Amino acid sequence: MIWKLRFLIIASCFATCLHAQVTAADYERAAHLWDKYKGLALNIAEEPHWIEDSDSFWYRKTVEGGHAFVVVDANALVKRPAFDHEKLAAALSSASGGKYTAVTLPFSDFEFVDKQGAIRFRIERQAWRCDVVKYVCEKAGTPEPEDDDGGYDNTPRAVNSETETVGSPDGKLEAFVENYNVYVREKGKPEKTVLSWDGSEDNYYALSTVVWSPDSRHLVAYRIRLGYKREVHYVESSPADQLQPKYSSMVYPKAGDVLALPQPVLFDIAGKRAIHIDNALFPNPYDISRAEWWKDGRGFTFEYNQRGHQVYRVIEVNAATGAARALIDESSPTFIDYRPLVPEQYDTGKRVRVDVHDGKEILWASERDGWEHLYLYDGATGKVKNQITKGEWVVRAIDRVDQEKRVIWFEASGMEAGKDPYYMHPYRINFDGTGLTPLAKEDADHRMAFSPDGKYYAVTWSRIDLPPVMELRRAEDNKTLMTVEQGDIHKLLDAGWRPPEVFTAKGRDGRTDIWGVIYKPANFDPRKKYPVVEAIYAGPQGSFVPKSFGPWVQPLTELGFVVVQMDGMGTNNRSKAFHDVAWQNLKDAGFPDRILWHKAVAAKYPWYDISRVGIFGTSAGGQNALGALLFHPEFYKVAVANSGCYDNRMDKIWWNEQWMGWPVGPQYAASSDVDNAWRLKGKLLLIVGEMDKNVDPSSTFQVVNALIKARKTFSLLDVPGDGHGAGGEYGQRVLEDFFVHNLLGQEPPDWNAQ
Repeated sequence: MIWKLRFLIIASCFATCLHAQVTAADYERAAHLWDKYKGLALNIAEEPHWIEDSDSFWYRKTVEGGHAFVVVDANALVKRPAFDHEKLAAALSSASGGKYTAVTLPFSDFEFVDKQGAIRFRIERQAWRCDVVKYVCEKAGTPEPEDDDGGYDNTPRAVNSETETVGSPDGKLEAFVENYNVYVREKGKPEKTVLSWDGSEDNYYALSTVVWSPDSRHLVAYRIRLGYKREVHYVESSPADQLQPKYSSMVYPKAGDVLALPQPVLFDIAGKRAIHIDNALFPNPYDISRAEWWKDGRGFTFEYNQRGHQVYRVIEVNAATGAARALIDESSPTFIDYRPLVPEQYDTGKRVRVDVHDGKEILWASERDGWEHLYLYDGATGKVKNQITKGEWVVRAIDRVDQEKRVIWFEASGMEAGKDPYYMHPYRINFDGTGLTPLAKEDADHRMAFSPDGKYYAVTWSRIDLPPVMELRRAEDNKTLMTVEQGDIHKLLDAGWRPPEVFTAKGRDGRTDIWGVIYKPANFDPRKKYPVVEAIYAGPQGSFVPKSFGPWVQPLTELGFVVVQMDGMGTNNRSKAFHDVAWQNLKDAGFPDRILWHKAVAAKYPWYDISRVGIFGTSAGGQNALGALLFHPEFYKVAVANSGCYDNRMDKIWWNEQWMGWPVGPQYAASSDVDNAWRLKGKLLLIVGEMDKNVDPSSTFQVVNALIKARKTFSLLDVPGDGHGAGGEYGQRVLEDFFVHNLLGQEPPDWNAQ
């Protein structure tokens, strides 16, 4: 009897625990999973674009077989096709030689011109103009040159030419650079006046930095002392147009490199003289923004980001004296997150500020109290008048500022109790911090877009399981005027698509919720045990788990895996403390939180097998994936790392110094996958493209070198001619084979026999 019971238990385990052999048909389904659901979600509205000097906007939406463009008239509350799609498709096909239909137009973005009588758009590198009255299309100019990935050095170039000039606002004068110095002359006259004498080949005045004062009495130009010009060199082994390899290089500053030093210089036109500006407030710039004059000409401002990203200042320079002062002085013992929060209409090159009434007041964003919030500054004194927003939540965007009514419309995350703290919700608040008003109640992720005059806004919300809804609202009273679009996913659901499951668990501190999602196989059977594969990207610049509608899929699920994503500590859009975990410690990658999250899922779901956990990622995710096997091999068993920046000293300067600090110190070695390669346990596949212009391919080969020296076994796919995120369909299949072999314990199909 006991023997029979044991046999039944074993038989039951084989029926529920073992996976059927993965077949080529399973791979085929995985390869076409995106295609299976493509086009089945209808009326999915994309970003609204308000038309200049109007109360109308256009957007693109999904329709049967492709897309359609729609215009909404907010005053009349009507919507119509943006143009005759069939006529435009015929005209464009005739002019370009392509074959387009009304729903397969080859662009997703366009611009109305000629009072909406024509549109401009781009097909690859070629700009086009199509008359939408007569329906005639023509090329607009010559094609843009092929992207040569012109490097990561943004140093303003030296221009010595009398023909390249910057005209004064009054139209009387023009400035130019000759022999690396600044000159001015009256327009149309040959006589010229030199304003500077100290320019030279390696310490020159850059024409692109010249900015005139509104009254044409002064101008400012930056003198640029050159830094170290590091180059990364490439060998394209298998070019398509010749037998022999090609050689190239690109400028690529890396962490610790000597940077160019920009020095603003003020010029008095009438006095024909330079006015020295003391650089004590901006001695060591990582970056200095372009100068911007106050409208009354009293002075100009620029923003100074100090090397190391721990000091950020708004500097004002007096036009009469050249005296510099810090209007805003931001500092942090870790890093300053200076991402722009303002939409395009307010973005003039400044980072996180809006000038009110020509700088009499300044709206500023800061994490100084531990959360990203808005502050109101007195522009005359440089003192904080009041903190506008406050609480354990973060401001994510400023959508509109009404300077007369002193009202701000913004988007924030984390204010709504019990809701996903990453969802963005719209709000309104007064300059003095009163009148905080939620503008939407939906438990979803929101985006707003205001009309140019501020009378209306379009708001769109969705979740990973809720298709987008777009509404038109009146700003004055937040009244909904019309439902513009309502997404329809019934065909998608009928085809078998299911959204990933949202799951939360406590992080390493026992208090903070870590949010993630779980993708299950289409034929999911809760009686089985499923190996788990984590898709990782833990870059501190953002958060990466999807929050809005996709539809999202993971091809590995078709092969019998559960795939997951989560945002651990060290990623962005939560508190400053949550974010600071990454400071000088990129190897952390939120792994203590991620592992606890995995264990919490396993505790709830018996089918979630954490004895077989794999991980894959690209770029920073590649660094993370390899780091999982180096620093947490007790949990992660298999990793596929693609195009990784495995040593932050080898990667582009801004991203790595932002999070790892400057000067370069021992923290870089501590987080290096190269220096720690000897720790490798588990199964590793590295993928790299020999022409990666994002991350130096040598970063991968230095890992390879270290692994060989440590006598470690690993796999490598080096893809000729390919760039960042190398491999394409072939690389995806190799990734799938690697997980099938090492996590499922099966042999993949014999692809060479097919």
